[in-house]
Amino acid sequence: MELVEKAKSIRLLILDIDGILTTGILYYGNQGIEVKGFSIYDGLGIKLLQKTGVQVAVISGKTSEAVLRRMRELNIEYAYLGQDDKLPAYEELKEKLQLNDQEIAYMGDDLPDLPLLRRAGFAITVPKAPTIIKQHADLITKTKAGKGAVREICEFIMEAQGQYQSVIQSYLTK
Repeated sequence: MELVEKAKSIRLLILDIDGILTTGILYYGNQGIEVKGFSIYDGLGIKLLQKTGVQVAVISGKTSEAVLRRMRELNIEYAYLGQDDKLPAYEELKEKLQLNDQEIAYMGDDLPDLPLLRRAGFAITVPKAPTIIKQHADLITKTKAGKGAVREICEFIMEAQGQYQSVIQSYLTK
């Protein structure tokens, strides 16, 4: 029940990229161009969550053209890339959107995410995260990173906020 209470107050979901929106495996083509795979399920989950008024942002240690393109496709306005230290971006988002920590969910999978997981009101990770990360997470998804884990969290937040059925209903009435 405590997790549902935490999720009820979320107004911003911040996501790491590698190991959360992707499987965490890096692929490079022959010309050294990075190629990333994103789950279509995660993408729809993000769009559905945005429809309920919850904002979505990303903070990543890497800079990637593929990520920028995917963020544009998902209408994610706040994309902080190349952030070795993610805390300043978190604090900037919090101030810009006039939120407190309890209104922010953060989903990350490794040590650079630890300061944000410890600060956010709702800390989320994935099954393959290191033990130290799992110890600081409120929730560990059942679904793997890059395979729908973000969708799982989006649906959890929508359910907690009583929005999920109305979102689903919009598809049933078409």
